[in-house]
Amino acid sequence: MKVRRTQPARSGLFVFLAVWMLVISPISAWAAPYAAFVMDARTGEVLHSRNADTRLHPASLTKMMTLYVVFQAVERGEITMDTVITISGNASAEPPSKLGLRKGQKIKLRYLVRAAAVKSANDAATALGEAISGSEAAFARRMTRTAASLGMTRTTFKNAHGLTQTGHMSTARDMSIMGRHMIYDYPQYYNLFSRRTTDAGVREVANTNRRFLGAYKGADGIKTGFTNAAGFNLVSSAERGNERIIATVFGGTSTANRNARIAELLDMGFRRAPSHAPLRKPGKPGYVPADEPIIVAGNNDAPKGAGKVIRLTGAVKTSFRPKMRPGAAAPVLVANAAASVLPDDIQNALQAAQVTAGVATTATPDAAVQRPPTARSNDVVLASVKAPVAPEVVTRVSTSGGRHWGVNIGRYGSRYKAEKVLLQTALAEMTTLDGSLRKVVRRPTGFDANFMGMTRDSADLACRRLQARNVTCFMIGP
Repeated sequence: MKVRRTQPARSGLFVFLAVWMLVISPISAWAAPYAAFVMDARTGEVLHSRNADTRLHPASLTKMMTLYVVFQAVERGEITMDTVITISGNASAEPPSKLGLRKGQKIKLRYLVRAAAVKSANDAATALGEAISGSEAAFARRMTRTAASLGMTRTTFKNAHGLTQTGHMSTARDMSIMGRHMIYDYPQYYNLFSRRTTDAGVREVANTNRRFLGAYKGADGIKTGFTNAAGFNLVSSAERGNERIIATVFGGTSTANRNARIAELLDMGFRRAPSHAPLRKPGKPGYVPADEPIIVAGNNDAPKGAGKVIRLTGAVKTSFRPKMRPGAAAPVLVANAAASVLPDDIQNALQAAQVTAGVATTATPDAAVQRPPTARSNDVVLASVKAPVAPEVVTRVSTSGGRHWGVNIGRYGSRYKAEKVLLQTALAEMTTLDGSLRKVVRRPTGFDANFMGMTRDSADLACRRLQARNVTCFMIGP
């Protein structure tokens, strides 16, 4: 008796084979391209590089530049951390990860900064860009200009959040450079990236990098990123003793895979970096205005038909006076030139002054030039030395060496508690906090415990030492 195979049986076999092929196919066939970069943060020395200059999707690593531009705008006085931002429909419609902002909602800029840095909220990042530049597109152009001024030569931004978009690309090397500038250019804000949780105004949010921060000794940031096109990305920094290493990974296959690979890279960095090295901070760039064209090497989206690279930083600081051409006419005396153009009352006053000084008002320019100088009488007293006049002194706050900085070590439910913590902290960290002023500031939600009257360097050092003691701390700028 013959057994006849049915069509469903053959179809079932094909399905089984297809599933089997999917199972045995290597995971790398679907993985995003991999890249890695390790540098000594103190000197910028490259310790490891793999595909570091390949332009890839940065995902939410983008938000490092978003925040850098915001910090730059705050520093320049374009906006403040307490500026109230009205959320647009465009920002509220961004896909997750998000804070859940609603169109028309009002929120302070500082909470948007926290949400973008800690939770990696896309709606917060877009709202920041619109608040600074008026539109996300204009803000993205400013981000690209700023990237070029930092030396990120293969980076182009198209949005503020990092979701996949054509032309929105960067490299492992460029993002490591970005992380280094974040550490040294704005140390007063850098502690944001090490917070496990933070108050984002509408709710408490958790750090997307909290697993790695809790697992790796010395880790204090910086930023995670994930999209299907990018894979699992991370720019991380860790400090042990006198050494600080920055490591970047693009294209991890999972959070655990990415964290394991970053740990290996940081370990490699600490092995290869010298125990002692001079700190050579990167140069902080000036703001590049919107009307100044920037051409990024290797960027296919740059304007065509122009030169290779255009100046990226600062305005001209010195303007030289042009030299007179040879054979030019001698300068005309103002006394004579003015006679035909000044009002009568001014002419009369000028003539009276000339008579008093012994100068003939009818002298020609040539005669005036050729006339030998007359010896000054001994009884003539110069106005410039007649009587000492107290100079007018104009001062301004120094944002570097001046003692206008401070550190905050938390917010507490009562003034007594805040004062108690300040005293305990001062006794425990007398070396760096000596000479500072303990100050409790009342806020709507509690009492801030601050140490004030410090220089920027001493505040930075104090915060680092306190964080090493597991004390929450962030710098307060002037």
